[in-house]
Amino acid sequence: MLQCIETLGMNEKYKNKYRIASARAAWWDYGWAGAYFITIITRNRVHCFGNIKNQCMILSPVGVLANVFWHEIPNHAPNVDLGAFVVMPDHFHGILILSPPDPVVKTKHALPLQKPAENRFQNQGKNTVSSLVGSYKSAVTRHANRLGLEFAWQPRFHDHIIQNDAEYQRINDYIENNPLKWMGP
Repeated sequence: MLQCIETLGMNEKYKNKYRIASARAAWWDYGWAGAYFITIITRNRVHCFGNIKNQCMILSPVGVLANVFWHEIPNHAPNVDLGAFVVMPDHFHGILILSPPDPVVKTKHALPLQKPAENRFQNQGKNTVSSLVGSYKSAVTRHANRLGLEFAWQPRFHDHIIQNDAEYQRINDYIENNPLKWMGP
């Protein structure tokens, strides 16, 4: 059994329990300015967000929520812009762009702006990729439940730190063309 646990990346214990290693890059602070390619999947890949017809996404009520709440992110998170995004039948792709924070006037009472690296996964703070995606997923789920719509996300999400302009353009094109290439049932 231990061999299976190690294979799944759960070879470390925290408070005497096995835990899954973070999917985030340990060498990167996800509150740093940059562009991030995000993919979020529905639980069991259920087609909750709608269907593709004639290479165009037709949103269900939950799909409308997913679309609207993604648009809302910049209204709730300073220094965050949205790149291309698309709601697909069972997943969502989007680009989050975190800008550097506005200059802060330092006083002798100011707190440090960055946390020590060893604590960065314990309390990520506002305007990190994880907190933004978590808030987004929570808003969609909460409002779907409020409307009596069955819906759930996979517990985790995938991210990719976009490294340069060429990569940004390639990912942007992938997102925009995703409905055209859909081969789902």
